[in-house]
Amino acid sequence: MIDLKTQIDAYERELILGALQQAGGRQRQAARSLGLLPTTLHEKMKRLGIPTARELYAGEPAGSAPIAAPLAS
Repeated sequence: MIDLKTQIDAYERELILGALQQAGGRQRQAARSLGLLPTTLHEKMKRLGIPTARELYAGEPAGSAPIAAPLAS
């Protein structure tokens, strides 16, 4: 049995990760390429468990995080 919700989420996750990779981790640019508002992209990332650059580097001293966050596959 195919779970449509799971398949849609997986495809959406793949598209978002690809857009983030092409945008060098910049969410605003990725949102633009996907035709989404940045807030909508952020909500989708949260729902799909995709961490933001801020979440990835929350514990590091200011200025030590790279501009583009590495993307998990």
